[in-house]
Amino acid sequence: MLEGTSKKIINLTLIAIVLGGIFYIFHSYNPAHSSLFLPCPFKHFTGYHCPGCGSQRAIHQLAQGDLTTAFGLNPLMILSLPLIIYAFALKLYNYIFATHLRVKLFYNNVFIISYFGIVVIYWIARNIPFAPFTQLAPTT
Repeated sequence: MLEGTSKKIINLTLIAIVLGGIFYIFHSYNPAHSSLFLPCPFKHFTGYHCPGCGSQRAIHQLAQGDLTTAFGLNPLMILSLPLIIYAFALKLYNYIFATHLRVKLFYNNVFIISYFGIVVIYWIARNIPFAPFTQLAPTT
């Protein structure tokens, strides 16, 4: 059996390889022009944008270094990325150093309900067919 440290090194290496592969795919292939990526099923069946519509293209633009275009494709996802990255980094830190630190904000009912409400409002607003709400829909 592998020791705890060796197991961690292998797991961290696998995480790095997977994340590197995902970065490579999103950097190299444009979801707008590649059949490698799945289209949004909600948009396909209803014709309306879901809260995640444009996220794959936004990640591609981020991988290209174009924050402005990425923001135009899905502003909520771009604004949520710092929270997602922080939460992932804290999980990784906990794994590496065997700690149990938590982001208290993520366990706060007010935050959870508020964020859910923001997502629902964003979902509705980005489907309203007149300005300024059309700015929330994916641009390309």
